Amino acid sequence: MAILLLSEQLRLTAMVMNNKPKKSFKSLRVVKKIAPHLAKNAVKQTTDLVQRSGPLVTPYIASAITALSLAILCSLGVLAFHFPQYLTTPELRHIYSVDMIRHILFAAMIISGTLSLVNIILKRNRSIHFTAILLIALCWIAGGSHVPVADFPDHTPYIGLDWFILDLLGSTLIFVAIEKILPLYKGQTLFRAEWQTDLIHFAVNHFIVGLILLTVNFLIHRLFGWLASDSVHMWVQNIYFLPQLLLCMLVADLAQYWTHRSYHEVPFLWRFHAVHHSAKTMDWLAGSRQHMLELVVTRVLVLGALFVMGFSKNVMDAYIVVVGFQAVFNHANVHVNWGPLKYFIVTPDFHHWHHSSDDVAIDKNYAAHYAFLDYLFGTAVRGQNGFPEKYGVQGDYMPDGFVKQQMFPFQKLEQD
Repeated sequence: MAILLLSEQLRLTAMVMNNKPKKSFKSLRVVKKIAPHLAKNAVKQTTDLVQRSGPLVTPYIASAITALSLAILCSLGVLAFHFPQYLTTPELRHIYSVDMIRHILFAAMIISGTLSLVNIILKRNRSIHFTAILLIALCWIAGGSHVPVADFPDHTPYIGLDWFILDLLGSTLIFVAIEKILPLYKGQTLFRAEWQTDLIHFAVNHFIVGLILLTVNFLIHRLFGWLASDSVHMWVQNIYFLPQLLLCMLVADLAQYWTHRSYHEVPFLWRFHAVHHSAKTMDWLAGSRQHMLELVVTRVLVLGALFVMGFSKNVMDAYIVVVGFQAVFNHANVHVNWGPLKYFIVTPDFHHWHHSSDDVAIDKNYAAHYAFLDYLFGTAVRGQNGFPEKYGVQGDYMPDGFVKQQMFPFQKLEQD
C-alpha cells in the first residue's frame, strides 16, 4: 500500500509537470482515496500491536516491534534535543556525552528506517512499518541527530525524557538478554499479560523524576536536617571506599527493611504497597509497578538515613548504580545458582518469594540488599525447594491500569 501511494504521488507530479490537468486531478482523487485507508490501517495495526500480549505470532512481528519502538524513541530523542531545558535531566546532562547520544540516535534511525523499508517491500506488516518510517521521516525533517543545542538555563522545571529513553533502551538490551540466557521460567513470554500497565508505570516514574527529586530533597532537609552532624560525616567519609559502600548499603537496607515491613504489617500502608505486589508475572519491568506516594515516602526515609550518615559523593554515586541494578535484576525472570551467597545478598530467587502469593511466603523476605537481615529478624522464607507457584496479591483484587492503581488506596478507604 505504501509503495502504491508513493507511485501515485510520483505519477501525479509527472503529470503536473507535463501539463495534464485532467489526469492529475484523477490521480489526486486516487491519492485522497488511498491515504485515509492507509492511515486508518496503520493506526489499527499499531494499536493492535501495542495491546497484544503473549507469544509473538510470527517471526516478522519482532522486526515490526523493533522498528516501531526505535522510531518512537528516536522521535522522543529529537524532541528532547529541541527542548533540552524542559525535557532532559540536569544530573544526566553533566554525565553523558552529547556526541555519543547523537551517534546512538543516528544509528537507531538508520536501523528503524531500514527495517521498515525492507518489510514494506516484502509486504510484511506494512502498516506498522509505514508508521515507523513516517516517524523516522519526521525525525529527519525535524533535524534528526543534528539538531543544534544552544546554551540554556540549568534550573528550569523538567521532565526526565532522556532518562526514560536511555534507561528503557539500556534495560531492554541488558535484562531481556539475561532473561533469555538464564530464565527462571523458560516458557514466559516477553510481552506477558499486563506489560502495558508496567510500561506506563516505568514511563511515569521517569517523567516525574524532577518532581520526585525536588520533593524528596525538600522533605529530607526538613525532616532530617537537625540530625546531621559534621563530625559523623567526617568519620564516615574517612572510611575506605569499599567498606564505606558496604556500610552505605547496610544503612539503606535497614531503613528500607523496616519501611517495607511497615507497608506489609500496617493495613493502611498495605493499600499503597499492594499496587507493587499486584504484578502476577515477574520480569525486569514488573519492579516499576509502584504507587507514587509509596515511591516518595520510601525514598525520603532511605535517603534520609544516608543523608544523616553523610556518605561521600563517590560512594553515593556507586550506591545509586547498585540499587538501580539490583532493583531491576531481583524482579527479573532470572535464575542463577548462588550457592551460600543466597543467605547473604538478595537474589532474584529470594525476592521472587517475597512477591509470591503462596501462603508460606506472605510477609517474608523484606530486604533489598542483604538477605541476612531477614534471617536475623526472623522474616525469611525457610525450607522452600523450587520456586513460587503464583504471584500477585491474594484474592487478585487489584484493578489493571495505571490510573486505577493510583486511585485504588483511596477507593478502598471510602469503602471501609
